[in-house]
Amino acid sequence: MPMNMLDTFIKPMHPEGWRFVAIFGAVTLVLFWLWEPLGWLGLGLTVWCYYFFRDPVRSVPLDEGLIVSPADGVISLIERAVPPEELGMGPEALLRVSVFMNVFNCHVNRMPVAGQIDAIAYRPGKFLNASLDKASSDNERNSLAIRLADGRKVAVVQIAGLVARRIVCFARVGQSLRMGDRFGLIRFGSRLDVYLPEGVEPQVALGQTMVAGETVIADLTRDLAPRLARSE
Repeated sequence: MPMNMLDTFIKPMHPEGWRFVAIFGAVTLVLFWLWEPLGWLGLGLTVWCYYFFRDPVRSVPLDEGLIVSPADGVISLIERAVPPEELGMGPEALLRVSVFMNVFNCHVNRMPVAGQIDAIAYRPGKFLNASLDKASSDNERNSLAIRLADGRKVAVVQIAGLVARRIVCFARVGQSLRMGDRFGLIRFGSRLDVYLPEGVEPQVALGQTMVAGETVIADLTRDLAPRLARSE
């Protein structure tokens, strides 16, 4: 198989996934020993597990002032909402852009902006379908407040979903990260919310496919109207 085709199908895997692939692989060997058809099913699930934890290289824009998607998936909600109270960002509603990830999306989360982590707050909760609006308030979540160079803040919230049972965050309070840097992941299917600063309009539309670290959600340096789109 040509190298460019291998690059298309074989992606690097995040270290967080190795133990899960090992578990799936061990179970697959037992299933082959018990009954071969079950073994092939186990092999398929092992390949899926590897694919779930893939961590492909992304082309992060170098332009100043952009907000990019923190996750692969689709835009499921664009609405005004109050950021999680545990972040201490005040009671005013901000524009919230939600990216829903299904179990086939890459689940490595990337920084939507460059800045310093001001606060990280974990809150236990339910495991409702992450595409529902109430998942933002009811589900298990991990919230980050990011301070920009100009003093404004952007919040990004990792939300567990119907299948997800584990939120992982690699960032630390006080740490400065670049836009597109990896900061966490969620197992296995979930959602990320991004709260935009007041006056910043989203440059994405409902149903739009997002690529973590690449797709631009908003531009902090320009006064742009909300982006409109049509479905075909």
